[in-house]
Amino acid sequence: MMAVASPPASTAPHILVVDDDQDLRELLLEYLGKNDLRATTVASGRDMIAMFDREAIDLVVLDLRLPGEDGMQLARQLRERATVPIVLLTGKTDEADRVMGLELGADDYVTKPFSPRELLARIRAVLRRYHVQVQAPSRVDDKRRAFRFAGWELNLRTRKLFAPDGRKLEIGNGEFNLLAAFCSAPQRVLSREQLLGLSRLNDAEVYDRAIDVQISRLRHKIEANPSRPKVIVTERGAGYVFNVLVETLF
Repeated sequence: MMAVASPPASTAPHILVVDDDQDLRELLLEYLGKNDLRATTVASGRDMIAMFDREAIDLVVLDLRLPGEDGMQLARQLRERATVPIVLLTGKTDEADRVMGLELGADDYVTKPFSPRELLARIRAVLRRYHVQVQAPSRVDDKRRAFRFAGWELNLRTRKLFAPDGRKLEIGNGEFNLLAAFCSAPQRVLSREQLLGLSRLNDAEVYDRAIDVQISRLRHKIEANPSRPKVIVTERGAGYVFNVLVETLF
C-alpha cells in the first residue's frame, strides 16, 4: 500500500518512508507534510524499489525489520542504486544492525519508539549535510585536478577514486569530502571538529557519529588491513592523521 502527501511546495524534498506499521505510516505522512516535506509511504521493499522507478526521491526512511524481508539487503540495494540519503529505523536492542547499516552506507538512524519531532530533526540534518556535500566539493580547489597518495588517486573533478592497480572504487559523498580533507592536510593531527569543518559534515550536534563512520568506510577501502590502519591513523585523544605523502596534480 502506498500513500502520498500533497507537497507543501513544488521544490519540497521528497521523503520515502518504508515501514509495515500502517499507523506509523499515516502519522509520518501527516507530520512530514505539515513540516514542509513531501512524503510518500510504502509497506515493503518491493514497493520501495518500484517508487524509485517512478519518482525522484531525496531521502529514504527505512525500517530494518520489515516482515519477511532482509532490511540490510534492502539498504544495500538502495546504496547500489543511488546516493540517496538513508535514515534507518531500528529497535533499541538492535545495535549490531545499526552498526552494519551505517557500514553499508546509511547516514543516520532512529530507534523505535521515537517521536516524529526527533525523526524530523534527523531528516533535516541529513538533508542539509547531503546538500552541502553534493554542492561543495567542486570548491575544494578549482586549480587542483587530483590527489595521489600511496599509489591511490582521488580525482577532484570527476569525484572518482582509483586504486593502485587502476580499479575504480565507488565512493560516497561523505567519503569523498573526508578523503579530500585528509589529502589537503597530510601528516597533521586533525581533530574531529576540524574534520567536520574541512569535510563540511556540519551537523555534529545531531549526528556526532559522522566522522567515525566515514573513516571506518574509508579504511575498508584504502587500507591493506582496516583493523590495523597505516594510512588513516588514530591519535588517541587528539584525532586522526593521514599518515602518507600526498602529491597534488594540476
